[in-house]
Amino acid sequence: MDVTSLMRRAATFNADREAIVARDRRLTFAEAWVRGCRLAHRLIDLGLQPGDRLGVLEANSIEAADLFAGAAIANLVKVPLYPRNTRAAHLHMLGHTGCKALIVSGEMAADVTGFATELEDLAHVVVRDDHYEDWLAGAPDTDPMVPVSPDDWFIIRHTGGTTGEPKGVGYTHKAWLDAGRDWFYQFPPVEPGDKCLHVAPISHGSGYLFLPIWLAGGCNVLLERFEPAEVLDVMESEPIAYVFMVPTMLNAVARHPSAAGRDWTALKCLQTGAAPISDDTALMARAVFGDRLWQGYGQTEAVPVTMMGPREWFADVEGSEPLRAAGRPLPFADLAILDAATHEPVDIGAEGEIAIRCDGQMSGFWDNPEATAERVHDGWVLTGDIGRVDRNGYLYVVDRKDDMIISGGFNIWPAELENVLTDHPAVVEAAVFGVPSERWGESPMAVVTVDGRTPVTATELQQLVAERLGSYRKPVDVTISTDPLPKSPVGKILRKTLREPYWEGHTRRVAGS
Repeated sequence: MDVTSLMRRAATFNADREAIVARDRRLTFAEAWVRGCRLAHRLIDLGLQPGDRLGVLEANSIEAADLFAGAAIANLVKVPLYPRNTRAAHLHMLGHTGCKALIVSGEMAADVTGFATELEDLAHVVVRDDHYEDWLAGAPDTDPMVPVSPDDWFIIRHTGGTTGEPKGVGYTHKAWLDAGRDWFYQFPPVEPGDKCLHVAPISHGSGYLFLPIWLAGGCNVLLERFEPAEVLDVMESEPIAYVFMVPTMLNAVARHPSAAGRDWTALKCLQTGAAPISDDTALMARAVFGDRLWQGYGQTEAVPVTMMGPREWFADVEGSEPLRAAGRPLPFADLAILDAATHEPVDIGAEGEIAIRCDGQMSGFWDNPEATAERVHDGWVLTGDIGRVDRNGYLYVVDRKDDMIISGGFNIWPAELENVLTDHPAVVEAAVFGVPSERWGESPMAVVTVDGRTPVTATELQQLVAERLGSYRKPVDVTISTDPLPKSPVGKILRKTLREPYWEGHTRRVAGS
């Protein structure tokens, strides 16, 4: 089975049902599929061949749905870019995957100016401006019926790198279908006409829900931005049956003054993940939405691996604390806790590195065998998270092996910020680590050693990071000192020593929002 043939079948058997909603625009399955076919023809006309990589920079929209279908129909490999990323990150993602074309929404076109001359393989940049609809309408409405195999590449998503360079995570058609199947395995069944709200881009995490909803004859409702009051209004008015939110989003909507007392009878599943969730947020969301909450754990490299619904999450279980857990292993996924040094399994209840294995996992990092070898051991994906599993199978994430910070659902690698900070002429060395944040779960904090001669302020260093890496990566605070940073006997900066005082009183070294 492949994504394209299954999407085609669903479009045929649900032709008159509503498939896509974006603001005041609504498409049936037949209309959405025709638009996808037209876009596929346009992409083929550019000279793109099956298996060619196609970059995309967009927010949720009707046009984003065009691309989801169109790229699959033409058997092209999507390479989504992150709207909040830097120009350098965009260039790297497009360059190392050899993208031959890039589609960008009109409002983001300035972010990719000059890319066609800077990237050798990039032959076409298509801007969705005011002429897009005419351009699309001029293409044939017939299905080009491009052959597709289950083992063909479907998408390359990027994850952060410890050295600052994002790594491409490649999924085949089969792996993407398997991920969607497992994601929905424990959810209430999707019925034709059920609506799923996307408040995060379908080009990224929310895309795991887009395909299963389409294949079941449901309707995908797209919002281009997250605004709590608007999300609540749409959830009630459409009405929405499924929605995915990272914990910071869930916290914002659950605490909104208008959330309580609305009609949530249509809501079947509100799923959260991508970052730890606090007890307060989980309990507040349950009070507002009722027993409709699911929580899952996984990574871009392998997802999902654990899941639990409200009857488990909020239950009293002897020997377990489900409220503090990240779920239990799904039937078609493997979970192991390994000794971080030997990679041997540890005893039940003991802490070690979380290793995961599932059908919906990457085939490897794109064109990066060295990074693949570091993260994949005997078929297991090593997560870099430290955790334990209790005798009932509940997984608890207690720390991170690799110092990664998860802030509001975004991965932030300390080395990225440290490289920028040490570019300032006053900074001799820098250390970045995560500290608890009531709003974001965790936020980056920086400690720098300066030469004592060159003027510099914390605000100046924060702004430097924001300019280079984006505002969401800037440190919440910067401590400036002339004292050397603490180091191991071999000269490695001890980030964990610096961060420890900020985590006093916490039972684990990861925080939820």
